[in-house]
Amino acid sequence: MRRVDRLMTSPHPWIADAGLETAMIFHEGLDLPYFASFPLLDSDAGRAALARWFDQFADLARAGGTGFVLDTATWRANMGWAQAMGLGEADIRAANRKAVDFAQAMRARVETAAMPVLINGIVGPAGDGYRIETMLDAVAAEAMHLPQIAALAEAGVDLLTVMTMTYPAEAIGVARAAARTGLPHVISFTVETDGRLATGQSLQDALAEVEEETGGSALFYMVNCAHPTHFNAALDGPMRGRIGGIRANASRQSHAELDEATILDDGDPAEFGALYGAFRDQLPNLRIIGGCCGSDHRHVAAACEHLHLSIA
Repeated sequence: MRRVDRLMTSPHPWIADAGLETAMIFHEGLDLPYFASFPLLDSDAGRAALARWFDQFADLARAGGTGFVLDTATWRANMGWAQAMGLGEADIRAANRKAVDFAQAMRARVETAAMPVLINGIVGPAGDGYRIETMLDAVAAEAMHLPQIAALAEAGVDLLTVMTMTYPAEAIGVARAAARTGLPHVISFTVETDGRLATGQSLQDALAEVEEETGGSALFYMVNCAHPTHFNAALDGPMRGRIGGIRANASRQSHAELDEATILDDGDPAEFGALYGAFRDQLPNLRIIGGCCGSDHRHVAAACEHLHLSIA
């Protein structure tokens, strides 16, 4: 059975990692220009830091008796950010292949029959994940994201997840590009403190728009990069059954406040876990749990405890 099929039929959500980029900056003391983690793959120190990071979450998955969703370090590795970083399309494709190679090597090291490891190709927004500077239409978004998605598909990821979407048109474009490659895909939006997208659109309306324009091609939808209290009420509605993943921020701060922060706000891991516990009944099709900015293995471990995944 394919790992994606095992994810979709598992009685328990699988574990993903948490706030990779914030952990690399604030815990590891590493420099991430443009908040891009893929350059870490170019050095021994960077690769070692990534391995330490992902090992913590593999350990949680193993202890919890579930699968592990192993992200590629490619959230910024798209053509929307290439020019700023002095890269061309060939460089972007190579960076994505290198990230998948790293993930495959890690899977070979940690996967067991009881803990399948799914390699999750991560795609981020063409612009800033916290504010909208330029909006692409779906056609432009598909063309812009296709080089990265094609590289991830060719390198052999199991799943594609587009994270931190701020408006539907870009998400529609990414979904169409993923469908062209045949990759199973997940679409994840971020919201403001009021539970709405940066455009003011409701989460439910945004999900319904993507669903209609893509023929429901996504395996499911997610919410990431916001505190659970910002969006828990927004999960209820006609699209609730299609929401299958939560990767929340540790901090209650707004995106604008986090953008200006010079120290890490890692919130309250225990509260984070308790809030995740409520998602067990609220989201009947929950497939993936993890964290986003400011969170780490402590937060995900607390979430596992409240979701009745036995952490040793």
